[in-house]
Amino acid sequence: MRVYIRPPQPSDETAYREAVLRSADHLSPWNPVEPDGFPDLLRRQGPLLRTLLILDREDDGLVGRVNVANIVRARFRNGSLGYDSYLPYAGTGRMTEGMRLVVGHCFAPPPEGLALHRLEINVQPDNARSLAMARRLGFRHEGFSPRMLYLNDAWRDHERFALTAEEWPPGDTREEPGDGQTVRAIT
Repeated sequence: MRVYIRPPQPSDETAYREAVLRSADHLSPWNPVEPDGFPDLLRRQGPLLRTLLILDREDDGLVGRVNVANIVRARFRNGSLGYDSYLPYAGTGRMTEGMRLVVGHCFAPPPEGLALHRLEINVQPDNARSLAMARRLGFRHEGFSPRMLYLNDAWRDHERFALTAEEWPPGDTREEPGDGQTVRAIT
């Protein structure tokens, strides 16, 4: 794997800010661009939100950020994935590698993982790259949600995808991200 994942740390603030600013045009059609939002992101970490950073093994550069949000425990054990990829790594396959690690982490039992049973990804219909990501990861299309999220000053429609732990990994489309050492290394 060319990437690794880990939770954000206060020392990541400058790298995060620079990555978001460098990628503003890449991000802005789909998500708010908030280069100064890192301290708030750190404060919100807890049982309902876990963020993982995807980092390049070669240069430790910030490839992307993944939020595991709306975490529900008990009988549901569900979470929603939201992600941003950053330049210059976007389009190199590193984000896909990192997302595979994140999904493996979400399904792994504690203490290595979050022990979730189901994950969702919601994507705006015109976001071809994110739609392709959901499909590459083996998520199945479950439906259409009109006016689901308020983003960039408007209510945006989303396509809804889901995956359960029993469906992971999806055949041979995975590049061994879920070996025990890799998952344990991120906690």
